[in-house]
Order: sequence, then structure tokens, then C-alpha cells
Amino acid sequence: MSITILGIESSCDDTSSSVIRDGVMLSNVIASQAVHEAYGGVVPELASRAHQQNIIPVVAEAIKRAGIDKSELSAVAFTRGPGLMGSLLVGTSFTKGLAASLDIPMIEVNHLQAHVLAHFIKETPDDDHAPSFPFLCLLVSGGNSQIIKVNAYNDMEVIGQTIDDAAGEAFDKCAKVMGLGYPGGPVVNRLANEGDPNAFTFSKPHIPGYDYSFSGLKTSFLYTLRDHLKDDPDFIEKNKRDLCASLQATVIDILMSKLRKAAKDLHIKEVAVAGGVSANSGLREAFLDHAKRYGWKVHIPKFSFTTDNAAMVAITGYYKYMDKEFCPMDAAPFSRVCLIGKDSFVIEKQKFLLGKTKVSS
Repeated sequence: MSITILGIESSCDDTSSSVIRDGVMLSNVIASQAVHEAYGGVVPELASRAHQQNIIPVVAEAIKRAGIDKSELSAVAFTRGPGLMGSLLVGTSFTKGLAASLDIPMIEVNHLQAHVLAHFIKETPDDDHAPSFPFLCLLVSGGNSQIIKVNAYNDMEVIGQTIDDAAGEAFDKCAKVMGLGYPGGPVVNRLANEGDPNAFTFSKPHIPGYDYSFSGLKTSFLYTLRDHLKDDPDFIEKNKRDLCASLQATVIDILMSKLRKAAKDLHIKEVAVAGGVSANSGLREAFLDHAKRYGWKVHIPKFSFTTDNAAMVAITGYYKYMDKEFCPMDAAPFSRVCLIGKDSFVIEKQKFLLGKTKVSS
């Protein structure tokens, strides 16, 4: 009998729904929210209101595109966290109502775990591009920068993570001080392709182990602008391409240096990248370059699977369904993940091993 999973993603500012049957994606619908651009970042209250407006038509469209009837669904998988609490509540509440009305189980999904498992989404039954266990995954987005050792779909260990800001956050905030708008990452990437990556030098952190830090880079970037603007008020406009190229090159070098160290120390040649920043062309090229230089087998997701999407939620739900890992109707969303306090049970239930320090949304 076929297993058909409806996935629902509402952790931040994208409302998404997807249908996966026996591991093969039948549909993946995403509604983005342009309302945040005027504010230079995601406004949580506006995001949750937009989710309320979008979730019913998005789910209906996903089921329609999949060519199925809702009565064929085996379970509903939803993002329980981490993320924005108001946004998560919309997806969680809708899932409860739908699952109850269809008398099918609910499956909670960890947003970070889902990003990693996006590599296991099949678009045709013959797809065999998935990584082999164990592999390393560099998860980089606006809220996370982590190196994860993946032993199985439900056995992941964060061996390195940022101790302050995320890589995507560094791109967005540096773009903002240059007046490039929000989201800044794609704009930095576009301008970087036209600039000189060696034009400016920014500070790099000296953090032990596999952990990251990007706060010092942001400060160094800000001071560079401050010092040059004293002499030339048009400095940013004249040099924005070189500034973006140098910023992007520095971020990528920081990310890849720790990933190289982890791969060497753990003797792992299978390496993947996931998360929103994995859409960055410079980072994707760096992965291909490392594949040639170090003999890595790299896994780079399709652009449609880099940002938040429900297909990654549905594929995670598919694997958990086969293990009969369902969640109760009283499950509440969580905005952050940590190993201390009441949220620790979330990690234990999902067998999602997050090391010794907390992982922020």
C-alpha cells in the first residue's frame, strides 16, 4: 500500500505545502511574503497573519497538483520548530484540524533535520542522488550555520555551529548597511559575481574546533565602510561590487575551512550543503572545487530545495511514518532547540543529537 504524506511548512515567512508518495514528490507549492521587504527583515506578526491567509489555498493547490484526493493521505507532517512562534502556530493548528477531520496521524518535523533530508527528495522513482551514510552536511541559512554529521535520517549530530551570528545573517546585515535592501543575500551574490574578491580584507575568526563566528566579520566590514566614508561619501556606490565580492569570499572561506577540517578529521568524503545560503553561487562553486581538490563526493540541492519548503518536511515525515513515529494532538510548537530544560524532549523524541550546546532557530 502506498504511503502518501502531506507536508506543511510555516516556520518563518514562506507558507508551503507538498505531497510525497512513496518518497517521490508529487507537488511542492510555496507562497512567499513580499510584505517584509519594506521593513528590512521579517516582521513576526505580519508573517503569522500572511500564513493564515495563505495556508488553505496553498494546501488545496498542493493536493490539486498532486492529482490526489485528500482521502488518500496517510498522514500530515508539519514543522514543529524551530522558527517564529506565531508562524509555527498557524501550521500546527491547521495540521491538527486537518488530521482530526481525516482521522489520520500527525508527524512532527524538526526544521533543521528537514533541511538536511531535502537531499533525499525524489522527483522521479529512478532518482538515486541521495547521499550515503555517514556524510557531513553544512547547514547554512539566515538563522543557522552548522556542520552536521549524519549517521541516519534520525541520527544527526551537530559537531560545529556558530557561536553568535549565522552566515546568512552576516550577508543580510552587511547588505543592509550598504543600502542594498532585504533579503540581502541574493543581492550580495549578484554583485559579487561582478567584483574583485581580493579588493578588501576583512577579519576572520580564530575559534577552536569546528565552531563558527561571524560577528567579528560584520564589525570589520562596518569599520571598513566607516573609515572610507570619511574620505569619500560615495565610497559604497563606487565599490559595492568589490565589497560584496570580498565579503562573499571571506564568508565562504570561513565556512569551507572548518568543513575541510571536519572532513579530514572524521575521514568522511561524502559532503552535502543545505539551507538558504546553499543557493549562493560562490558557495556552490567552492563545493565543486573541493570535490576536485580533495576527492569529495558533493551533494548540492536544487535551488527550489534550498529555501524553506514543504517537500523537505514531507520527506522527513515519510521516513518517520515508516517507523510509526507519530505525535499527539496536544503537541505544541517550539521556537528554539536546546539541551537544557523543557525543549530537550523534542530532540530525544526525534533522536536528533545536537551535541553539547544549544541550537538556536
